[in-house]
Formats: sequence, structure tokens, C-alpha cells
Amino acid sequence: MMYTSTRASSASATAQPGVDAPFFSAILLAGLAPDGGLYLPQTYPQVSDAELTAWRSLSYADLAYEILRKFATDMPAADLKAITSKTYTAAVYRNGRDGEAAADITPLRVLERIGAGAGATSLLLQALSNGPTLAFKDMAMQLLGNLFEYTLAKDGAHLNIFGATSGDTGSAAEYAMRGKRGIRVFMLSPHGKMSAFQTAQMFSLQDENIYNIAVDGVFDDCQDMVKAVSNDLPFKVTQKIGTVNSINWARVVAQVVYYFRGYLAATSSNSEQVSFTVPSGNFGNICAGHIARMMGLPIDKLVAATNENDVLDEFFRSGVYRVRKSAETYHTSSPSMDISKASNFERFIYDLVGRDSARVRALFHKVESAGGFDLSGKPGSDGDEWKRVAEFGFLSGRSSHRDRLATIRDVEDDYGITIDPHTADGVFVARQFMAPGVPMIVLETALAAKFNETILEALGQDAGRPAGFEDIEALPQKFTLMTTDVAQMKAYIAAHTGL
Repeated sequence: MMYTSTRASSASATAQPGVDAPFFSAILLAGLAPDGGLYLPQTYPQVSDAELTAWRSLSYADLAYEILRKFATDMPAADLKAITSKTYTAAVYRNGRDGEAAADITPLRVLERIGAGAGATSLLLQALSNGPTLAFKDMAMQLLGNLFEYTLAKDGAHLNIFGATSGDTGSAAEYAMRGKRGIRVFMLSPHGKMSAFQTAQMFSLQDENIYNIAVDGVFDDCQDMVKAVSNDLPFKVTQKIGTVNSINWARVVAQVVYYFRGYLAATSSNSEQVSFTVPSGNFGNICAGHIARMMGLPIDKLVAATNENDVLDEFFRSGVYRVRKSAETYHTSSPSMDISKASNFERFIYDLVGRDSARVRALFHKVESAGGFDLSGKPGSDGDEWKRVAEFGFLSGRSSHRDRLATIRDVEDDYGITIDPHTADGVFVARQFMAPGVPMIVLETALAAKFNETILEALGQDAGRPAGFEDIEALPQKFTLMTTDVAQMKAYIAAHTGL
């Protein structure tokens, strides 16, 4: 399995000068490709009907191994199996609700079922908040931490991780990398725009290899700084910069696993289809669903649920991708989705335009120069590829603060489950696209406790917290406040990498 960049000027891309068509290990630590594009397999591996049937009886760790080995063909099979076995255990992923086995890792919970038999309409919630930081990002980040440690130890190397977070990525990365030999983490976050719980989860870490940087701006400013540093190849090489943001291919492929797990848990036969609704901001999570579908997983619809920052919803409804400026990005009660430039969207556009890398380069140059592009096919547009969106099964919707509050109350009242505001975005939108005979699975974003301010407003009571998180906001916090000056950021990194 070899990889290419979405902006490659030839049939292959390079992970480093002189290395053509890299394998998984070569791009694991790389993040962006040198040409500024994102890595994807040259062809998507396919899953046979026999494999899908055999996978129904596997543990989550063994399923992860079977899927990942299709992408990491250059890694010794025994090493990869050891890493997935170490990652996906009940010791790492706590038990969820009463009656659920910790070994299930991502159990399904029934919210609604109308009718019976093959024509039933059902709404399911796939629990993804059982990891150490109580968010779906743990599902990939814990694996990434173990892959990084394995690769660096083998080569006697170090890595300085530079990333941006709107809330959950940062804490998941820091908890996965804290104390790991040869790794430092520099994590940017928008100052004052995360929940108190999210902020405390990150800033309370006192580990010497963790550097939290609060940026005076919004998440898109943080993300732009990460891309600017990643595109400075001499600096990136000298300072050994890597990334754990969802632009990192290993992050995305690790998330593919729970789509397969959700499908297998919701069905009894490979002739059945399911749909997924995914709370979406940076497009990484739903991009993994797109990849699973391209591999042959029987997915009917992929529904992108957005909040008031509805850039993705606008595209899937109109064909216009219009990036908002920082001042136009709303600060909402589902803050991890307060994103107006979806960095993973390029991977989908690459497939949408027939894997034409020159076309992708031109479109995303227009994003930088003119703030977006138009594929609606209307007079004066940049193309008409939007008409192909239906071939990939994509739909979308958006919700407001009022919608989130009402959905949180409804799910609590009817099913006794407290959902976080991002998951509420998903449930609200999912209900618009439910179809008889096709289970709709909403991917949970995080445990409700991480967004207690909104839960308190919706329910009039605090969200329950798991043991160990009772007074996290009271812990001492350590962070550095900085501006959006890229040169200043580079100087700070260089001063603290030890290189």
C-alpha cells in the first residue's frame, strides 16, 4: 500500500526528498505532504464479503488490526497486532453505562425504534467517549501515541508534535503522548473559547514534554499557524515537526475502524445497509466514514451535522465552499465544531473531482486567494462536480443553540441518556434523514460532563462525572498566551525543542 498527495504533480508524492510513493511508516510522522497536500492511499483497499462476515466475531482490537494492516503493509504484522492489542483494552477504555461490557469499546445504544422487522426505523448512538479524555478523539489518538513511540524507539529518533485544537484533539493528544520518550507536544488552542472542563483537561497537565499555547484568536487561526509551520520545510525538518491533527493520515485511518464496528453491531447480514450522522467541523471524522464506504462497507448515507458554523452544510446543499473569516466564525455551545475551514475536506474533494491533483491544487489555491470555490455548475462557477455528491452518499444539516438544548432535554427525558451538545447536533440532524429499514447511527462526540455549562442550561442540573474528574477545574493550570504571529511561534518552538 503506497500513498500519494492530493496535490501531487505526478502519480506519486514524496514524504521526503528523493522518496517516491511512500509507505505508511514514511508518512506516519509527516502530517502534510511537502507539496502542501494531504496523504491518501493510491487506491483504497477493498473488503470482501467473506472478510466482513469473519470480522463479526472479532474483538475491537482484532478488528482494528485487520483494517489497519490493509493500510500499513510495511509494518511487521506481529508488531502491528501488538500495538492494537495494547491500545484497545478495557483498561484504557472504561466501561460506559450499566450492562455494557468494557470490552465492547464502542457499544451501540438504541435511542428510537419505530416498527419491527426489516422495515423498522431506528436511531442508534455509538458510544465513543469511553477513552481517557472522554471524547471520540481518544479512539485514534491512543493508537497514534503507541505508533509514534514504536517508530521513534526503533529509529532512536525524536518528534516535536505541533497541533491545534478546538477542544478535544488537544487533550486527547496530550494524554496519549504525555511522558512518552522522545516526544514533545506543542498544542495551540483559541484562548477563552473552549469549555472550562476542556481547558482544565489540557492546562492542568504538568508533564515536562507538554506545552500548551493559548492563542488570541479562533481555532481557524490556530490551524492556519500549524499549516504555515508545516509548509516551512526547512524549519519542519530541522525542528523535527510532526502533527497529530486529523491531517495526519494515521488519525483518519484509525477512525475508519469504528465505522466497521458500528455497522457490524447494527446488522446481522452483509446485505443490510446503515447510515451514519457525524457532528462535523474539521471533516476528519466523517472523512473516515467516506473511506470506509470506499472500501466497500455497506453505508447508505453519510450525514454531516454542523452547528451555526455551517460551511460544510452550505457546500453539500449548494456546491459552494465558502470559508468564513475569523470575525465570521461563531462561538457556539458546541465549540469543537466552531470551524470555518475544514482541513480534511481536501481529501473528499480529491475523490469528488476524480483524483485530479491539478484540479485540487487549483481549487485550494482559490480557497487561499478568494476564500472558497463553487462546484455547483451554475454560470460563472468553478465546475460542476457537486452533482456527484449523491454518488458518495453525502447529506447534511445544521442546528442552533435552541435545537441543541431541546435535543439534550428530549434524549434525557425519553431515554435517560445525557448527551453532549455536539452529539445533540448529530441527533437533531439525524432525525431529518431516518429511513425505514436502514439504521441511522449517530457518532457520539464526547461525554456530556465536558460541556457542563450547556447541560446545566438544558437540564437544570450538572452532568455526571466519572471518577477522577470531579474537581478538574480547580487544578493549577500551566499555559503560555501568544498572538497569531507565526515567526514568534516558530521562535517559541525552537527555544523549547531542545534541538
